[in-house]
Amino acid sequence: MSGTGEAIRFSDGAAYDRFMGVWSRQVGREVLDWLAPAPDLRWLDVGCGNGAFTQLVAERWAPRSLEGVDPSEAQLGFARRHPALQGARFQLGNAMDLPYGSGSFDVAVMPLVIFFVPDPARGVAEMARVVVPGGTVAAYAWDMANGGFPYQEVRTVLEALGRALPMPPSPEASRLETLVELWANGGLEGIETRQVAVQRTFTGFEELWNLLLEGPSSGQVLATLTAAERMAVQERLRSRWQVQGEEPLTLSGLAHAIQGTVPGRP
Repeated sequence: MSGTGEAIRFSDGAAYDRFMGVWSRQVGREVLDWLAPAPDLRWLDVGCGNGAFTQLVAERWAPRSLEGVDPSEAQLGFARRHPALQGARFQLGNAMDLPYGSGSFDVAVMPLVIFFVPDPARGVAEMARVVVPGGTVAAYAWDMANGGFPYQEVRTVLEALGRALPMPPSPEASRLETLVELWANGGLEGIETRQVAVQRTFTGFEELWNLLLEGPSSGQVLATLTAAERMAVQERLRSRWQVQGEEPLTLSGLAHAIQGTVPGRP
């Protein structure tokens, strides 16, 4: 896959929540049920963004402590203001150089993030480093290679018009076989995987179109189009999604999830 070479900008936590946070929580609920963690654990959300996944941990799994790290101060600001996350701690940081000591957490999860990490192997190694022996290192990612990204049709339409969307730096990391290789090379044991399929229904095309306009990748490109080009995009999307007027519209997404255990025991 190729992109524009421009970095995807995450500068609006509220807009991101409408665009992707809803999807992240849908997948996150299933992943958490699959992980089935014990209560009273120390959690780290790597690439926590606006706190969509962090919120699920806070509300459902009674963590002893809950921390999130992300490179976007705008996203972190949104997370810090969320009522359910007042007991969590958030800080600016890089997934490839986590600002925590070794063995600081019982669980580290990277939700919808690993394909944004320039060196995914370093990101996995860092999660394993900060998790105690016997603890869990997990992630989930859209199946970018096989159309699992919920807004894949938007990418396809824009590319056909010569307006490619920005791509994350490591889309290959979303492949299930690549995730397994990353976890195995990171020394993690008891590796398990699963696929998570989700759907989201919009009231109509206009609701979805407005989300695309404020999305961190689609919005960047759509903002550069002329009115005629935007109309062409709308027409092609309506055709591909087989939607007319303002009837409800359902999109699907497919994510890969993985978990492994840090070797040894405390």
